[in-house]
Amino acid sequence: MRVRGNDHRAIRPAENFTPELRVSVIIPAYGGQDKLDLVLAGLARQTYPADLTEVIVVDNGSTPPLRLPADCPPHTRMIRCEAPGRGNARNAGLAEARGDVIHWLDSDVVPTAGAVMAHMRWHHAAPYLAVTGYLRFSEAPLPEKLPDDLEAYFEPAEPHAWIVRLVERTGGLTDNHERPFSLHVGGATSVNARLVEAAGPMDGELILGQDTEMGYRLMQAGAVFVPEPEARAYHLGPTMRMRHKERIDRVSYAFVGDRIPAYRWLRRHPDRQWKIPYVEVLVDGTAGYDSVRATVDAVLAGTAHDLRVVIVGPWDTLERDRRAPLRDPNLELVLVHGHYEFEPRVRLATSGHVDPAVPYVLRLPPGWAPGQDSVAALLERARTEGLGLVNVLLDETADGVVSARLERTSAFARARLLAGPEEDLDDVVDEVSGVVWVAGETCGFATEQPEPQGRRSAYRAGLKAKEEAERLVKESERLRGEVTRWRDEAGKWRKSAVEYRREIAALRKEVAGLRRDLAAADRRQRTLPAALSARVKRALRK
Repeated sequence: MRVRGNDHRAIRPAENFTPELRVSVIIPAYGGQDKLDLVLAGLARQTYPADLTEVIVVDNGSTPPLRLPADCPPHTRMIRCEAPGRGNARNAGLAEARGDVIHWLDSDVVPTAGAVMAHMRWHHAAPYLAVTGYLRFSEAPLPEKLPDDLEAYFEPAEPHAWIVRLVERTGGLTDNHERPFSLHVGGATSVNARLVEAAGPMDGELILGQDTEMGYRLMQAGAVFVPEPEARAYHLGPTMRMRHKERIDRVSYAFVGDRIPAYRWLRRHPDRQWKIPYVEVLVDGTAGYDSVRATVDAVLAGTAHDLRVVIVGPWDTLERDRRAPLRDPNLELVLVHGHYEFEPRVRLATSGHVDPAVPYVLRLPPGWAPGQDSVAALLERARTEGLGLVNVLLDETADGVVSARLERTSAFARARLLAGPEEDLDDVVDEVSGVVWVAGETCGFATEQPEPQGRRSAYRAGLKAKEEAERLVKESERLRGEVTRWRDEAGKWRKSAVEYRREIAALRKEVAGLRRDLAAADRRQRTLPAALSARVKRALRK
């Protein structure tokens, strides 16, 4: 079954299946014998076959030493790990585990009877899963003996609120292709053993955040993360995080930011370097000094700062001719080595092996230089669209296509788990994550780029741009003021025009009245002589 991104809905585990896989339940413990006894009693009631279950309790230096109670699964053993820390204890248990599935369980988490079965039905359906159960936090007093009805005794209990919110806002993690690993909670999570082997053990150097950091590496190894509400368990009391969340986050974030590039908000400093970069850029160092330098310098000058350049070449066998350096047959390699030997963001490597914890790998042919924002833009597209591969077409020659490749490490890891013997890996990546082609010219790639600005020049250019922006803002405000003034003037003109039209109308009426008066006077003037003549005639007759 091929899952795209983290959309585990493509996998349909059977309700009724024949258990075949062995599961190793690893419980790190430090003190708390009373709680451990309840946890082991809960495991003894599991419906998953006992002969397929081993339980490894790791006593992390308790005084007095912990012991195994009578009520525990038949294949339970205890080992001791003196190195302090839950991560070290889990690694000690992992080294002893022989199961097909590793089930992390804390020593204060009591599983319900069907919890392990709910985990294992998923693992029988696909070999690349990390399944997390649902914890409920109970404040009930500890019983001397585990009650038959866990729900009746431990309820009411509080849900694991942040997991519930994470699952709800991401459609059960099906639309969360960036950080599904956040679900990896060491208190109640099971993982395919092959994935654990590929990802490596827990980081014993971390003070806190080991679960999340390992979850991130599991994602990089190709894992699909599944929340399983039927795998229920009761946490005996609140966790340390619930009691001191802000303090826990403060300590955890100080360390995991170096190790989890996906936590972008912890990497906002523009010039810091990190243990695990966000992207590694691979460049063939044997292509000539000028070509290599054009490519590497353009990458280092770009807006994507969270990166490391890996220049691949025979550096371990390189010898320098100190008598006649200009005739040295390895002069080009010597120049590349000398130019970048002490650059902290460049690693000179003899192979193209990439740290599997690095989220992205950009394979860039020498002589092709990305524009200032090219790498950052490619990364943004791959991240937002969840793409597994972005091919950049740079040139087409008689020898074939010249291209750059931005690969998502987790997508290729998943593809390797799924690909058949004759199957093209890029085709499988397309199925599980997506593949696109883009034109190099539209992305800013070229064989030549402008000389990169020095930091002070860039700073001055930024100040100048800021001054120009402020000037434009002031000019814009001035123009808005002018527009307002013109609008006020126009309003006055419109008002005057209305008044003028009224005066003109009144004048027209007055003129019309005068014209009527003149016409009447004219008529009277024309009729007056006739009237006088009639009077004269009447007078003469008399």
